[in-house]
Parts: sequence; structure tokens; C-alpha cells
Amino acid sequence: MSEAGWELPIGATPIAGGVRFRVWAPAAARVDVIVYGPDAERIYPLVAEERGYHSGVAEGVGVGARYRYRLDGEAAYPDPASRFQPDGVHGPSEVVDPSAFAWTDDAWRGRSLEEMVIYELHVGTFTPEGTFAAAIHRLDEIAELGVTAIEIMPIANFAGSRNWGYDGVNLYAPATAYGHPDHFRRLVDAAHQRGLAVLLDVVYNHLGPEGNYLPAITGGRFFTSRHHTPWGDAIDYDGPESGPIREFVRENALYWAHEYHVDGLRLDATHAIIDDSPVHILREIAERLHALERPRIVIAEDERNDRRLLLPAAEGGLGLDAVWADDLHHQLRRHTAGDRDGYYASYGGTGAEIVTTLRKGWFFEGQQSDHHGEARGTPAAGISPERFVHCIQNHDQVGNRPFGDRLSEDVRLPVFRALSALLLASPYTPLIWMGQEWAATTPFLYFTDHPEELGRLVTEGRREEFRHFPAFADPDRREEIPDPQAEESFQRSKLRWEEREEPEHAGVLRLYRELLALRRSEPALRGGADRDRFSVAELGEGALALRRGDGAGGAFLLAVCLGGEIRIDLHEEEATRPPEAARWCYLLSTEEARFGGEGAWGTLDSEGVLHIMAPGAVLLRACRAEP
Repeated sequence: MSEAGWELPIGATPIAGGVRFRVWAPAAARVDVIVYGPDAERIYPLVAEERGYHSGVAEGVGVGARYRYRLDGEAAYPDPASRFQPDGVHGPSEVVDPSAFAWTDDAWRGRSLEEMVIYELHVGTFTPEGTFAAAIHRLDEIAELGVTAIEIMPIANFAGSRNWGYDGVNLYAPATAYGHPDHFRRLVDAAHQRGLAVLLDVVYNHLGPEGNYLPAITGGRFFTSRHHTPWGDAIDYDGPESGPIREFVRENALYWAHEYHVDGLRLDATHAIIDDSPVHILREIAERLHALERPRIVIAEDERNDRRLLLPAAEGGLGLDAVWADDLHHQLRRHTAGDRDGYYASYGGTGAEIVTTLRKGWFFEGQQSDHHGEARGTPAAGISPERFVHCIQNHDQVGNRPFGDRLSEDVRLPVFRALSALLLASPYTPLIWMGQEWAATTPFLYFTDHPEELGRLVTEGRREEFRHFPAFADPDRREEIPDPQAEESFQRSKLRWEEREEPEHAGVLRLYRELLALRRSEPALRGGADRDRFSVAELGEGALALRRGDGAGGAFLLAVCLGGEIRIDLHEEEATRPPEAARWCYLLSTEEARFGGEGAWGTLDSEGVLHIMAPGAVLLRACRAEP
């Protein structure tokens, strides 16, 4: 049931005796609903309302009926607020009863941001079957891992049988390729039964190129040439007729909360959502979702390091809860894998820069960015750590690489294990990319399934993206980049769960489980820490220490070595000293044999001198000092 009696104000809604239809078609003088039957079509005229809406009740029509909207007696189009497109983006829409599903999550109260360890997944490649139903069968393993939330890449219906999801065109219809809407409800319900929150990635900055009928239905009024995005004209959030457009997007955000019980949204590329209105659409979405009986979490993906996203409206902000902060990923990848093309050119990847980023949450706070050619970022001061979502890989940072290679394929496993420990021991909100927990070897390639001509342009454009990279200056080399349109690119991207049984992968999985168990059970290692309860220090080039405390004497020190060996007296600096009347005691090393390492990690002597002999990380716990 929806909270507070909410009901979707557009689309097709079953009612007693029929279905109520409502659509925004401001350029049409007349709109009819065509309902398709086994033998004949039935036509139901709608009544024009103010502001370009058309609505009416089709008596005798029921759940499961297929329909389109016909404008001025001519072309007919799928419903832009369709709940299901059983025959794909070009087919008729289907009437769905959102109240028919029997939810079992009445006792679910969600997860706080401070509790969140996020697991990002793509439905189509998460399992061999690539469906909502199949994903349910892996939830027990995800819950046992120790994460508390799954973040599902966009499921808005897209053209073809495979897509990352960012080419969605039916924002209200779960992707036909993944299953029926009730299959997605069942996935959310099953996640809640296992204590997992569900975050959904949504795209409000553009729509896909194939099957997007919104310009036709709205008479070209959904987009505006006043603003531009990397995908072309922007969605018109601030024009004189933007009210229904804002409603379309705002209600979509509420729709996923009400009709699918999702616990929050991750808003794609918010830097490309342009709105000069007095109240930004992002603020409006956040306020509506926060006002629900069970408030939802709103996370931005934004490259600007803009604190305004997170500030409350009273301080001139937009009031979102958290933001993807990729600076740490970029610094670590530059340091360990040597990346320097594209946006990596703005990062030094030095030990000092990594430490600075860990202290603050992001690195750029107004400095000049070589890649952007201008100053970038705002100060992170005053923003609590859990509001920064950190990762060592995500779908973008893997999939936007020419060959979709994961970090664990580009650095030695000891380095990967050390970076994993750093991610999971930090006070920031960690995000794990599916398969990362066992150092999966499967790539995540860019894949599409567009019609031939559009597909050819996508393939050419994908390869052209890397033209300025020295490694791909040769056109013949660019031809080696996998074709997004090839079925093989999709199939190769599917996780191979059987890898987890192989020794080196099983060890990494064991490490992730143990670190997440510590994060869950130890107050000093949980997310949401006050900034005065953690510190970071450089131990030399390629080595650092992260100290966490709980304010009551409990403390942990993670020493990370990403290069050669290090030897350091932990009593020399404030950031590495144990609490008063305590000493550091060994807890674990990422290079223990049980985690896939060689076992001999180094030493911690009675004088507090730590010696790490090779890349890896050592976690120490404060214990009572011996008399």
C-alpha cells in the first residue's frame, strides 16, 4: 500500500469498473485511448484539462489491457507513464494494478545512511539469467557478505534486450528484459526480508535515443535548447511550461518509493540536471522523499565536488543526503595502476594527495583541474563522512575503460586486498561493485542492443572516445575495443559465481566478510564517525595509516603499504599512537594465507615498531598496556 494514500496522477490507474487514463499532451486538441483487444480496437476519447492534460475513464477496461494514446486522430504512442511495456519500447502499454502485490515487509524500517555498506549491481549481468527473479537467489550471499544495501543500476525500460540502463525511455516501466513489475517488487520484498535496503539508480538528466516518444507526445516541449547536456538539449525544468515536466519527474521519484518500496534513489549525473527555477528540481525531489512516513535516502552522482548538494535548504543547499565522491578512487588508481589519461591527468596519486583526500572526503576544493581546464570543487569542511560515498571501483570506473577491466586485473592482488581494507575500514560510506568481493575476473564492458544504424553510430562513437589516449592513437588499435552491439560484449560481462570457490578468490571473499563483520560489530569502525574520531597520516611514499576511535578508548589502526616495505615507530606521531594506557595489538593482515596471501606479512615488536615487508595492510587494535 502507498503511504498516506498517494496515487500516481498520470498514466493508467485501475478503478472500480474500468481504468482512469491521464496524459500530458499540450500540443494535441484531442487525445483518444486505443485499447487493443483480440478481435478489435476500442476507442475512448479523453477530456482536455487545464495545462495540456487529457484524462478520462474507460469503463469495462481492466488490468492487463494493452493501449496507446492517439493524438488528433493520427499517430498513436505508448504511455509515457506506462507501468509496463510487455512488447518493448515501441509496443503498446499494459495496464498494471500496483496494489495487487502482497508485500511482506510491513515491519521494515529501512537503513540509516550511517549503517550503509552499498553493493552496486546490474540486473542483466548479476546472474546468468539476468532477471529480477534470478537476482533473488543471490540475496542470501549478499547479506552474508555483510553489506546492508544493494544499489541497482537503472531499470527504466530501454530498447533492445541489453543495456547498462542509462538509455531508458519508459521511466515508470521496469525493463521488460528483466521481468514483470511484480518481479521487481518481489526482489525488493526479498531484500527487505534479509535486512537489505534497496537503492535504485534513476536518470533524470536525459532519455535514451531509441523509443523516446516524449517529444512527440508533448509537441517537443519536454526538452529545451536553452540548456545543453552531453546528450543534447536538456530536459526543460525551468521553462514557462515546465510544471508538468517537473511533475512527471518528481512523481517518478515518489512512484519508486510508494509502489516498489525502494529505500532511496541514486540520481545519475546531477551536474547535468540544469534548473534555474527558484526551487531546484533536486531540492524538490529530496524534500518530497524526506517527507514520507518512512523517509528515503537521496544520493547524487556529481563530478563538481559541490557542497551545495548536501547543505540544507535553509543554508542555500539542495538537501540531498550523500554524493558519490570519486576523487579517492582516482588518486588510488593513479598511484597503484598508473592511469594518467583523461580525468586521471588532474591527479598526482601521491601519498600526500591520497591522505588529503581521505581526511576531507574529496580532493578538489577549488584548485585548478588540468582535465577540466578550470577551478573545481568546494570545501568539504563540516560535512560528515558518511555523506561521501567512496569506492575503489564502480560500474563507471570499470565499464568506461576500453576493455572493461577491473582494478583486480590491473594491480597485484596484495595491493587490491590492501585497498579493499582501506575502503572498508574508513569512516566514509563504502560502495562495492558486484564481484569485487571475490576479485572477479569478468570484465564489465559497454553493451547496447540498438537498431542497426543507431548501433553502428554507437560503436563508432565508443571507439572514437579513446582517440586522444596515446594507447589508442592508432585506428587499428581502436578497432580492438569490444563492439558494444555485439552479444559477446554482454555475455562476457556476466559474473561467474563459480569463481568464488577458487583459492585466490575465496581468500579475497573471506577478507571482505571479516572486514565487514568488524565494521558492523566494532563501534570504532562503523560509518558516520565524527571527524575528530579518525585521522590519517602518511607513512612514506606509498604507505599510510588510518586511525579510528570510538571516543571511549576503543581504537583501531590500519597501516597500508602499497609499494615496498615500511618500518615505522608507531609512537612517533600523534596519528599513529595508541590511546593512553594502551598498546597496539595485531588483529589481522590482508596477507594472511586465509585471505590468499603468502602468510609472512611482517612484525609488530614490543616497542611498537611496525614492519610490513611487502604490499598489504595490517589492522591493529588498541589493547591494555602490559604493566
